[in-house]
Amino acid sequence: MRGVRPVVEVVRLGLVSYPEALRLQQVYVDRHRSGAAHALLLCQHPPVYTTGLRHAPYPAALLDRLRLLGAAVHRTNRGGLITFHGPGQLVCYPVLHLAGFKKSVRWYVCELEKTIVSVCSRFGIEASTSPHTGVWVGDNKICAIGIHCGRYITSHGLALNCNTDMSWFGHIVPCGIEGKGVTSLSAELQRDVSVEETIPHLLDAFGERFDCRLTDAQTETDSRGSSA
Repeated sequence: MRGVRPVVEVVRLGLVSYPEALRLQQVYVDRHRSGAAHALLLCQHPPVYTTGLRHAPYPAALLDRLRLLGAAVHRTNRGGLITFHGPGQLVCYPVLHLAGFKKSVRWYVCELEKTIVSVCSRFGIEASTSPHTGVWVGDNKICAIGIHCGRYITSHGLALNCNTDMSWFGHIVPCGIEGKGVTSLSAELQRDVSVEETIPHLLDAFGERFDCRLTDAQTETDSRGSSA
């Protein structure tokens, strides 16, 4: 056990374009070189399809078709295949130096998955992991995970469907997995579950799984909900 719990700064970006989120992640990655604190960037994106490193460039015709739907398209340096981000989806970009936690990328991804399993449990939803990265409710993915890790500094992260318009996923094979579907907190509970309602549960679960103390710009709170 570590003697001192790491401090993670919570940065609430709101609705932000994907390129701006990439830029801000790099800002926080660069901060680690000067010994600054870990950060957890929370946001939503306007409709955007992103592709990862595990695939040759997708056919131009497919990407053009996606753009005609009104979505942006970006290739990234995260792991994984094509996925969708949009309003109603809680996107979380942890920028952590794993030397302050555990220097294992496999451990890190597993902890992200367990964090979301815990979030789902708090809503009364039974979710699980599988050989495919991400978090699932039955055969339907509720949360996609794709990360980048350089010199043990993490970027990119996870995208949890809250009250996302799920029709956007119908134009792709999400994460390249055939025969599987997608779902959301709202779809599972048959009621509207917003990003705003979900954030406190995510922060609580993240603090517990990563045994860290969370702070934000307005108030400092313990990761388990008590005042610091």
